[in-house]
Amino acid sequence: MHPNKGKLLLNIEIITTNQLTESSMFESIINMGYNVLVSRCETERDLKNVVEREPDLLILASEYIITQDAEMIWLSEFFTKNGINFSGSLKETLILAADKVFAKTYLKGKGINTPRYFTAVPGEYKRDFDIPIDYPLYLKTVSSHDKISTDSLALVKNYNEFQSKLLSLYNMHNAPVLVEEYLDGQEFSVSIIKTRDGEIFVSAIEILQALRDKEFTLIEDKILMEKVKNLAIDVFLDLDIRDFGQVHIRTNRSGHCFFIKTDLAFEIKNKNSYFFEAFTLDLGLSSDDVIKLIVDEGMSRV
Repeated sequence: MHPNKGKLLLNIEIITTNQLTESSMFESIINMGYNVLVSRCETERDLKNVVEREPDLLILASEYIITQDAEMIWLSEFFTKNGINFSGSLKETLILAADKVFAKTYLKGKGINTPRYFTAVPGEYKRDFDIPIDYPLYLKTVSSHDKISTDSLALVKNYNEFQSKLLSLYNMHNAPVLVEEYLDGQEFSVSIIKTRDGEIFVSAIEILQALRDKEFTLIEDKILMEKVKNLAIDVFLDLDIRDFGQVHIRTNRSGHCFFIKTDLAFEIKNKNSYFFEAFTLDLGLSSDDVIKLIVDEGMSRV
């Protein structure tokens, strides 16, 4: 039996590697009647201290820590080994989702539509006609953990632009660069939560990057909405995402949907993120409603 099973008031900890703050998520969970603690973890000793407190549920606002010895400790793996319940996906899914090329290759093998893509390093493609996909192209970092500006997600239209941006991104991250065909349609963010009863809540919004006064909107085309949601659900299931996640999708001019990436490391504490806004706009759920679904699903494993 779980050591805290008999307690009348269950304990939840929000684990972060950033500055300690009593976030809006903290307030929401407090209002649900739980004991809540926000814990900043930077060392393995910090993680062991969490284990010793035996919380009933952890909300992981970070995926891993880097110790002073440069060791990467995945929080999901650490707490799984120590028998501590947490909300979110397991390490295997997080690693798969974090690598855009790995995720695309895996999902393509499952029959999921992806844009054509390849990876490149400076000097690899010495002549224009060696590049395997026609312009325009998008150049991106391979890792979903790299937080870069929209300008760095560069659209290139010729060989000189390709060389310049490839060199810039490679020097910035010291890693091969993802080169992707440009899809000239719409962009969507899909938020998904699996509830304690096994029901899947799916909300999709269209991202309007060109409009400064309005970043997103509801998808008015019901057929397109259904296509976007169905593709996102397939990705969610094929990647074995647990509890919640975001799936990003684009269409081409013909309206065909393509998987772009998943985001399992988003700022879960930020009630103003696309993740929460999608549920509000599409399903009328408040951020408190969404947080309760996440907590209830996690607590169902206690």
